[in-house]
Amino acid sequence: MRIAKVYHNKRLAGTLMQHHSKSYEFCYEDDWFLNASMPAISLTLPKTQQSYYSDHLFPFFFNMLSEGVNRKLQCRQLKIDEHDYFGLLLATAGKDTIGAITIKPVENP
Repeated sequence: MRIAKVYHNKRLAGTLMQHHSKSYEFCYEDDWFLNASMPAISLTLPKTQQSYYSDHLFPFFFNMLSEGVNRKLQCRQLKIDEHDYFGLLLATAGKDTIGAITIKPVENP
């Protein structure tokens, strides 16, 4: 299992997990979910439920990845399989992202 913390403007909003079965789970932190003044991180992950499950990387997170030649170059330089979207997200979405969301890997969960 691989785990990442999801931050909204440097405040912890939730946890993104890739399970061994290659399924995914996103869960809002309790404080974030219960605080009505905190926004949903995405229109596709509204705060109507605390946990979401998917058989593929959620489109919101997938769309944070680069495309085309840039993705190929990143994968080659970082030695990441081009189809390891979660690994690429962990390696590239920790800084300098467009928008308010950043992703930080959790080491040794």
